[in-house]
Amino acid sequence: MKFRFPVVIIDEDFRSENVSGSGVRALAEAIELEGMETLGITSFGDTAMIAQQQNRASCFILSIDDDEFSDEDLKEEAIAKLRMFVGEIRRRNEDIPIFLYGETRTSRHIPNDVLKELHGFIHMFEDTPEFVARHIIREAKVYLDSLAPPFFRALTGYAADGSYSWHCPGHSGGVAFLKSPVGQMFHQFFGENMLRADVCNAVDELGQLLDHTGAVAASEQNAARIFGADHLFFVTNGTSTSNKIVWHANVADNDIVVVDRNCHKSVLHAIIMTGAVPVFLMPRRNHYGIIGPIPKSEFLPETIAAKIAAHPIAKGLGTKPQMLTLTQSTYDGILYNVDTIKEILGTSIENLLFDEAWLPHATFHEFYKGMHAIGRDTRRSEGPMVYACQSTHKLLAGLSQASQILVQESPTRHLDRDRFNEAYLMHVSTSPQYSIIASCDVAAAMMEPPGGTSLVEESIVEAMDFRRAMRKVDEEFGDSWWFKVWGPEKLAEEGVGDREDWMLGAGERWHEFGNHAPGFNLFDPIKATVITPGLDLDGAFADWDIPAAIVTKYL
Repeated sequence: MKFRFPVVIIDEDFRSENVSGSGVRALAEAIELEGMETLGITSFGDTAMIAQQQNRASCFILSIDDDEFSDEDLKEEAIAKLRMFVGEIRRRNEDIPIFLYGETRTSRHIPNDVLKELHGFIHMFEDTPEFVARHIIREAKVYLDSLAPPFFRALTGYAADGSYSWHCPGHSGGVAFLKSPVGQMFHQFFGENMLRADVCNAVDELGQLLDHTGAVAASEQNAARIFGADHLFFVTNGTSTSNKIVWHANVADNDIVVVDRNCHKSVLHAIIMTGAVPVFLMPRRNHYGIIGPIPKSEFLPETIAAKIAAHPIAKGLGTKPQMLTLTQSTYDGILYNVDTIKEILGTSIENLLFDEAWLPHATFHEFYKGMHAIGRDTRRSEGPMVYACQSTHKLLAGLSQASQILVQESPTRHLDRDRFNEAYLMHVSTSPQYSIIASCDVAAAMMEPPGGTSLVEESIVEAMDFRRAMRKVDEEFGDSWWFKVWGPEKLAEEGVGDREDWMLGAGERWHEFGNHAPGFNLFDPIKATVITPGLDLDGAFADWDIPAAIVTKYL
């Protein structure tokens, strides 16, 4: 199918009746005659806002005026503006073509740090618009052809191929819906492409999720590269299923397991299904009811050994714990220093599972360095195999139920793919939804740096701006009531601020989790918990309050 990605032309003379204007319009017309859409912009305006359009463009053509370089003051201003624009684009996208369009003599004024980011300098009137248009379109098509990751590319190709569906699902590419009035409504709502792409796992050219072959395997390998994992597996039943897969691949009846008491119900289900014997690590909780971190001392091998020795069932089993499962990020945003946990545990645990349902973004920004399980910048454990289960549908762009399992091997432990896949087959459907697989594929590709880093940065800044705005309203109301956003007292006036401001300190009033080992817990600013009036951190009730349920109903 044809996707809409116009060529964006930025020229203040785009609509002017002068030589420059007529030249750039001739170029735009030649591009459109070749079948590609153009979008003309007459001013830089907000450089950052235009740069954000890179996600909708096939390339940028930026016109520069030689008059701006004839005066030294104007020249410096023009170069600064150009450098800012190119920098904003490249901060988000390393590959999209950028062309400069101007007179031949203008090119010598462009500094090297800008030139190296360009795909070319188009010399005004030095060639025909038709030839230049074909050159630009060639570069734009090369760029567009590189965008789709493996499975999504195969799926769109299959849907566009016009192949008849002779197998399940029974709607046969959406045809069944056309035979009923309500089916027509369904077809019109979801559209042709989604229904044509809803196919059976017997389509060879799309590969196979169940044995990780073909286009599916290529996409999982691509995602593993992007996330810095040794292995990565897509899961279409959510992270509840991902957790159970990891457990069934590693845990058997009467195995001792060490579990965060603040765990997801899928972990409790895994304990029941495997017949494991759990020893729990207890987190702290404040009077708001917010669950905090497990103290660092709880992870010491001697502390875990003492818990096992005191356990009425586990003490008689006499085996090394087969699994330690930790919720890494809590719902409210409490993170652990995973590098430190790996170091503390050493070889005392067989497998580590971090339930990172709310943390798939962490590996793409230095703010979270050391505070996530697997990535290029994380410590490799001495003994245990490390797993991370992530909900790409929660904080990335996956469709509902999109999840993934990341695996990091150790010097002494390597993944037994056959055994792991038996556990995988135990829990996934033999009729996986291909749109969910495609969304796993695309969600991973979207996070490829620098684009993924930029997306995380923008999310952190937006969360900070929300916190700043809430405080501003509170200050302006004065003695009157207002909602508070849970978090540290210190908040940077602009931007992301200092990561140290978000580390949990010992005895700090804002969290009331007591004493903490320095550098062990980080609060993720993206998680914004709104506190309603009526209860303070000492657990005392006010004379009046606003229950959160009423606020939710109002909103």
